[in-house]
Amino acid sequence: MSLVIKKSERGTALAIQVLPRASKNEVAGVQGNAIKIRLTAPPVEGAANAALIAFLADALGVAKGRIEIVAGETSRRKLVTILGVTPAEVERRLLGPVA
Repeated sequence: MSLVIKKSERGTALAIQVLPRASKNEVAGVQGNAIKIRLTAPPVEGAANAALIAFLADALGVAKGRIEIVAGETSRRKLVTILGVTPAEVERRLLGPVA
């Protein structure tokens, strides 16, 4: 049940569990080895994927073009890579300081 955020040749890779049609966009903790993210967008015609990329770009302070869904485009479980941010920085910015 440990979260996996790792350095990859394409940047930082992490697993995301998306919960679409939520009341607001937010990080909702960790589920298994993935970061759980609630999104207001419905899972139709790529709306949730676009919302996920916009949410991550804003939360991590990077351009949307530096974020790519590399697996799971039609699934709630996704593998995402982010260029220009270290795994430690991703964890800190999405989950806050770890005590």
